[in-house]
Amino acid sequence: MNVWHQLEPAETLQRLESGRDGLSTGQVDPRRETHGRNELIERERRGPWTILWEQLWEPMIWLLIVAACVSILIHEYLDSIAIGAIVLLNTILGFVQDYRAEKAMAALRELAVPEVKVRRNGAETTISAVQLVPGDIVLIAAGNRVPADCRMLESFQLQVQEAALTGESQAVTKRVDAIDDPDLPLGDRTNMIFMGTDVSSGRGEAIVTEIGMRTELGKIADMIQGVDSQQTPLQRRLLKMGLYLAAAALAIVAIVFVLGILRGQDTSLMLMTALSMAVAAVPEGLPAVATIALALGAKRMLRRKALIRRLPAVETLGSVTVICSDKTGTLTENRMTLSVLRHGDFRWDLPQQLSQAQVVSGGDEESTKVLEQQPPLTMALLAGTLCNDAQLISENVDGKNVDSQGEPFAAEGDPTEAALVVAAAQFGLTKPDLEKYFVRAGEVPFDAERKRMTTIHKVPASNDLLDPALAAAIDLAGQSGRGTYLALLKGAMDSVLPVCDNTMDSDGIHPLDDARRSAIMNANDELAADGKRVLGFAFRWFDAIPEDDSAESVEQEFVFLAMAGLIDPPRPEVKEAVQRCRSAGIRPVMITGDHPLTAQRIASDVGIEHNHRAVTGRQVEEASDEELEQIVDEVSVFARVAPEHKLRIVEALQRRGHIVAMTGDGVNDAPALKTADIGVAMGITGTDVSKDASETVLLDDNFATIVNSVEEGRVIYDNIRKFLQYTMTSNTGEVWVMLAAPFLGLPLPLVPLQILWINLVTDGLPGLAMAVEPGERNTMSRAPRDPDEPIFDAVMIRHILGVGVLMGAVSLAAGYWYWYSQPTAQYDAAWGTIVFTVLTLSQMGHAMAVRSANDSLFRIGLFSNLAMFGSVVLTLVLQLAVIYLPFFQQVFRTTALSVTDLLICVLLSSIVFWTVEAQKWYRRTKVADRSAIKAS
Repeated sequence: MNVWHQLEPAETLQRLESGRDGLSTGQVDPRRETHGRNELIERERRGPWTILWEQLWEPMIWLLIVAACVSILIHEYLDSIAIGAIVLLNTILGFVQDYRAEKAMAALRELAVPEVKVRRNGAETTISAVQLVPGDIVLIAAGNRVPADCRMLESFQLQVQEAALTGESQAVTKRVDAIDDPDLPLGDRTNMIFMGTDVSSGRGEAIVTEIGMRTELGKIADMIQGVDSQQTPLQRRLLKMGLYLAAAALAIVAIVFVLGILRGQDTSLMLMTALSMAVAAVPEGLPAVATIALALGAKRMLRRKALIRRLPAVETLGSVTVICSDKTGTLTENRMTLSVLRHGDFRWDLPQQLSQAQVVSGGDEESTKVLEQQPPLTMALLAGTLCNDAQLISENVDGKNVDSQGEPFAAEGDPTEAALVVAAAQFGLTKPDLEKYFVRAGEVPFDAERKRMTTIHKVPASNDLLDPALAAAIDLAGQSGRGTYLALLKGAMDSVLPVCDNTMDSDGIHPLDDARRSAIMNANDELAADGKRVLGFAFRWFDAIPEDDSAESVEQEFVFLAMAGLIDPPRPEVKEAVQRCRSAGIRPVMITGDHPLTAQRIASDVGIEHNHRAVTGRQVEEASDEELEQIVDEVSVFARVAPEHKLRIVEALQRRGHIVAMTGDGVNDAPALKTADIGVAMGITGTDVSKDASETVLLDDNFATIVNSVEEGRVIYDNIRKFLQYTMTSNTGEVWVMLAAPFLGLPLPLVPLQILWINLVTDGLPGLAMAVEPGERNTMSRAPRDPDEPIFDAVMIRHILGVGVLMGAVSLAAGYWYWYSQPTAQYDAAWGTIVFTVLTLSQMGHAMAVRSANDSLFRIGLFSNLAMFGSVVLTLVLQLAVIYLPFFQQVFRTTALSVTDLLICVLLSSIVFWTVEAQKWYRRTKVADRSAIKAS
């Protein structure tokens, strides 16, 4: 039942068959049998063995296991050990990451309150929260965590922080009366309190309406458990590639073996050669390269304030096409700020970034001039500071408006009140100093019904010690009949204006006639439409403290001063980050629990909003799946959304083919975080639940950090593709040499051990170095990859086949020339060593050339990747050792080459390098020509 907020307290008690004295002992036990315990119930979770088996259930892993077994059969034990270590490393990493991801429900369970004060049988008692049943009367106060979903019966200035559930940063003031709207979002059900939220101030009494899995928190828990984890784009691509490579390996085994037998080769030799070729065709270094690339990327991201919980998430960030971001704290600074003061036709947009020198002197020159010329604004700052319970926490050193470390002011307390105190302090009106002169003598506290607060202060007999602008404002305010006590009032505009009879401007006090009231409310509407929270300020004089200090007696005949517009400002770096998103082809979307007007204004300020349209959670709920898919394609701002709405939005985007990154910090965000392709939790404000449901945690809660992470992800994926391009081209060259040789009348040019040497050393060392290749210049100026695009696209396939054939042809041509001059079937003859050497050196030139997809090696620099340079040099040294050292000559069946032969090998092998460089030059020329044509 979701209509508890529509019922009056008496009707709620009646429906739950309870009373203000609480349930009797005889009522509790039957209800517990019917409703169960007040706890979150977990579905069956994956056990350790299931998680372990899932790590091995991938074609690429099967292929590597087969390759390891083949290596053992042909007595290449080092190969088998290396491949086995790769499989083991990937299995352990995957197991640990998946096992940790299963802890999200454990974090949810910890939100349950251990003890709660209830009234049963007419007496107050403390029980475990799990023993609560519907109809129990609970007593809550500041510092408590709400134990179940409850309907308010009494509220004494009760405020509840519901950010973890609704996403709103402001504490919600709770009321008692019914609200007649069946489809009200959670954030607007102000007569309800919800399990897992925290009481920030006040006290109250409520009746339990729902417990356990029927609470709003329980519904979220159920959604989290119902969400399947998504495979990352890289995992999906590697899965397909593994299947293709498995088929290719089997085909190579069959072809090489049959061709050898047909030529009369020894059966055992051909079996070993065919199996060696199968191993060579499989890029067994890929998991190691991918793991190293992801791990190093995660390390770089950590330096940029992004903590990666699951390694595949690093690459997923590089695939993102849509970033769904919360507003508060991610796009904004998560602090309310006074941005506008207005009275009459005068509007003052307060400066938000004052230098230390300006703060020390009490504000900048323009601000000082405004406060001197506009006494109502000075009085409004005074009212906002003194009619306020927030406290300035920065020290006032030697009368200077900075703290002891020279930092700007900060305040603790209600975020709105803290913003008022900080704003006034920046212009010289510091609360501790003002309270020395304007001592609080009485107050009428804020309550949700009146929506205003009044404090009464004793006024100093002389203004001499006051700031000149403030002294002048007090004198002007005295025209209404200065007394000994000054009452200051602040509150919502629709609450402040009705208790005002006059208004103050720079000339003095004037009657608040209908025309002035209308002008003030129009100004209020303008500020509200601009997404700001609007407060009004007023004052009146008393000769003595009123004997009747009730709101009805005190709050009348006030003089209206001004109104203030407050907003949680955008982070200064977010606008640039959004622009980087757009240039990278990534669409930013705001999804927030905040008010639509506020959401639209912030979205507009940072560049997200583009069609002046915001869709509410209610509209999302009413839309069909097909309608919602249309909406998510057109709208970039969603406001007043509930957990299920966020989940539907993410799913709709995914159905449209997008790779979705979703940010969040609350319990309410967990289902969407887990559903998204990449869940991004907030490290500062985020709950344990949101962090456990996500793959990435932002240590600074900053949207710009997500964009930086996207860049890292793209670099990592590029490097993995470069490795595949490099190693598969090399493998193609080897396969071509082995398949084409018989058709040229040649014996098999490579022995099995030479094949495995090329595969392990020549492919392995430079391949691993590619994991740390710096990003390309255009990394963030190109569109995201198509999520369905295979890891081998048409361009890569053409490169692998074309350059691979060239590599094999050059190697085979060199060997054929030497064999033709002195035909021999001996493997230790010079012609075989020539083929082996040219093939190896060609791969080194190829490795250097493919470091960049577009830029020349000479542009990016030979030493810009020292790991690559070192691996190439080491590989060359090892190759020379294999050729010239007697021990290795025996093992690898090689013979020493003359200096001339070696130089010929070097010259021929460079053909591959220059060919790839020529291809890149041609592509750059075509791009430049297209750009010139477009510009003209």
